Amino acid sequence: MAPSPRRTGTPSCRREPVSTERPFAGVTVVEFGHFIAVPWAGQVLADGGAHVIKIEPLEGEPSRHIAPLGGGESRHFLIRNRGKHALPLDLRHPDAREILEALLARADVVLTNMRPGLAADLGLEYEQVRPRHPRLVVGNVTAFGARGPDAALAGMDLVVQGRSGLMVTGGRVKDGLPTTGESPIADYMAAALLAFGVASALYRRERTGRGGRVDTSLLLAALALQNNLMVRVEALDGPRHAAFREWLTRARAGGVPFAEQVERMPRNRVVASQAIYIRTYATKDAALAVACGSPSLRRKFMAAVGHEDPALKAPVADVDAHYAALKAAVEATIASRTTQEWKVALDAAGVPASGVALPVEILDDPQPAANAMFQRFEHRTLGPVTVLGPPVQVDDGGFVPGPPTPAFGGEVRAILAWAGFAPRDVERLLAGGAVTPTAP
Repeated sequence: MAPSPRRTGTPSCRREPVSTERPFAGVTVVEFGHFIAVPWAGQVLADGGAHVIKIEPLEGEPSRHIAPLGGGESRHFLIRNRGKHALPLDLRHPDAREILEALLARADVVLTNMRPGLAADLGLEYEQVRPRHPRLVVGNVTAFGARGPDAALAGMDLVVQGRSGLMVTGGRVKDGLPTTGESPIADYMAAALLAFGVASALYRRERTGRGGRVDTSLLLAALALQNNLMVRVEALDGPRHAAFREWLTRARAGGVPFAEQVERMPRNRVVASQAIYIRTYATKDAALAVACGSPSLRRKFMAAVGHEDPALKAPVADVDAHYAALKAAVEATIASRTTQEWKVALDAAGVPASGVALPVEILDDPQPAANAMFQRFEHRTLGPVTVLGPPVQVDDGGFVPGPPTPAFGGEVRAILAWAGFAPRDVERLLAGGAVTPTAP
């Protein structure tokens, strides 16, 4: 990406030169991000060479304070904010508008996931900045989308997973209630979509010379993750869905347990897949995941476990009864050997299969290590730290994990100087309190 013509030279607050092999070299991002979606999108852009200025409250971004490790750091902050330059800024301070305008004049991209209405109050909506900065790309993440009856509502990953159905299709049941898995997957999907949208808008700017608005939401991200279910063939599915909705209304009014509501939900997956071929199994010592999506893979799987499935050769009269019996037989066979024994046998047969790992095991797994999926660095106060590297790799060092952010507030003078403020104005702004951190 070519840098905006509004500035030249290397920003003084950068800690290292940036190779032109990196896709976002020369691109400056001003990030107003908190928690997950926008911070991780900003980190992806930073890994790709972007110069990212992260605007934080004077007390620091909220994720700094989730299970803090001291010195303004936490695991949550470390994994989503490397390679950035943090600027504490009181957005309601009288001096804030002057600082924001100086940053926008040097920016190519602005990223926000503010609560509904705040970006407009601060003059950061795309329609507000476009007249002054027509080349600026403004990327926004909302909870439910920028329009519609829920547009002004606050929301976070768990809430949106519930609203979208993702909690049912990708979550779990705990104490009889639906809940999410351990990972806030809608947030991370929204981050990936935002980074892709920003890259697309910058690429378009190369041809048109104009910036643009990029919108995504946690709701859209959650729906994208359920793309297999987000389809209705009206002639086939319409009556079935309508009948279920009628039943669901009566069931909820009658106090039918949620687990039963889920069990009655229409699904597109066929009986064979659920019973035998695309599922997890209990082994002698742990669990095994198997995915056989084609007839050839299913035949290989049956041969490896020593069973036959006549339905692979010809239709059977009672599909449910057939697969119920076969399911019990296959489960008993797989339970008789260890996960590793089955892994060896299924690998040899060419069947996609894996043991079910616990996340902590992956940090020491040789396969991610062989592909440089993790980064190990020396933190200034925490010592050696291992984190996930860039989620995409481009040849010749296109994406390189950056260092952790410096001590909070340690780059204020450098960032303000890069933004064009003379030394006396930097001191004035510091004395006025707009950029003076209140916490480490």
